[in-house]
Amino acid sequence: MDRHRDHAAMEKSKVFIILDAVAYMPKVLSNEIIIKRSTGSVMVSSLDAGQVVAEKCFPFDTFIHIIDGMAQLTIDRTLYNLEHGEGIIVPAHAKHDFNASVPFKMITTIIKSGYED
Repeated sequence: MDRHRDHAAMEKSKVFIILDAVAYMPKVLSNEIIIKRSTGSVMVSSLDAGQVVAEKCFPFDTFIHIIDGMAQLTIDRTLYNLEHGEGIIVPAHAKHDFNASVPFKMITTIIKSGYED
């Protein structure tokens, strides 16, 4: 199950605690959009233990930053075990998926500009 709040972004010029922006929910992937523009987006997500995010492929580079817990990320059949504080760039057009052996939270940043070259 995927739970996503229905608004475009967090309030500007207001301090917030990123870990509190999205809560852990049993058996759910929860997302909260921080910024969303036509040129990219920043989102914070939480994934409960035992949950899997199905394989995806985006036409843009995607930066993943683990901010709580630990995540198993597979990029084009290579497994990465990412711990709190670690980040990785998923290349454009790379197939990737997540597996949560423990609950984790991450920030996902997608930049859509710069592909005009």
